[in-house]
Amino acid sequence: MHLSMHNWMRAEPLEKTLARLREFGYESLEISGEPELYDTAEVRELLRRYGIRCWGSVTLMMDGRSLIAKNEAERASSIQYVKDCITMVKELDGHEISIVPGTVGKVDPDSTPENEWRWAVESMQEIHEHGQAAGVLLAIEPINRFETYFINRGAQALALAEATGPDCGVCLDAFHMNMEDDDVLGAIRQAGSRLVDFHVADSNRMAAGMGALDWAAIVETLREAGYDGALTVEFVAPIDRTPANRYPEAVETEPTDITPEQKKFIEDHGSNLLSDEFYTMLTRRSAEALLPLID
Repeated sequence: MHLSMHNWMRAEPLEKTLARLREFGYESLEISGEPELYDTAEVRELLRRYGIRCWGSVTLMMDGRSLIAKNEAERASSIQYVKDCITMVKELDGHEISIVPGTVGKVDPDSTPENEWRWAVESMQEIHEHGQAAGVLLAIEPINRFETYFINRGAQALALAEATGPDCGVCLDAFHMNMEDDDVLGAIRQAGSRLVDFHVADSNRMAAGMGALDWAAIVETLREAGYDGALTVEFVAPIDRTPANRYPEAVETEPTDITPEQKKFIEDHGSNLLSDEFYTMLTRRSAEALLPLID
């Protein structure tokens, strides 16, 4: 196993992100699923310069993106969006893409369970064909019920993966598992050989080691399950607006390089734009908690 990290949680130049990752011992990046933001030739050069490789990407399922949308045109555009993310990963020599099937923040169904399951399987099978051609593995990610009504538990992600194809996998996220799976370690064991990616945030969605999860037990169970991929850090820090705030400098006061849609996506995750100082602290704390367990 090795330490990786997402970069969608803070809008900043990619070079700044990579310099921070190198400083704290990260080996790879799971790049934000926004292909139009990146010139892959330039990204490849930056990755080479900082000694960081691309592990993969993650879909950012903002409004208008859903593989289970009732509207056929929206499903088609969402399928193409995921394909574009896969092409980006291929061009960066990446390994996988983590896919959330539905729009993040949408908790009301559009249709019957039967229709939505059919749309999900059809969408994923079309994406899977593109992934196979590109040599990029798919990993279906369950997230909690307050962010989606579709695919919340590991067993649900496994069912969709099995319906998609023999090499379609799952991505588990410790924060979401702690909310939705009745046995976190058991869910890891159940995923077994289909586990393609593992996302890291503690029980309070802060850095690993800042909440209540037993990371030694989680890492050991991953090892026993045969997982040897990335531990991809994905803290989404809650913002305290009360006098009990322990991190008064957490929020970025002069944001740059972020669209209104990206800002809303972060806010829909229960967070806000994080300051460089606070974000760097969380990146460091994640590495301090996890590297001793995987070295």
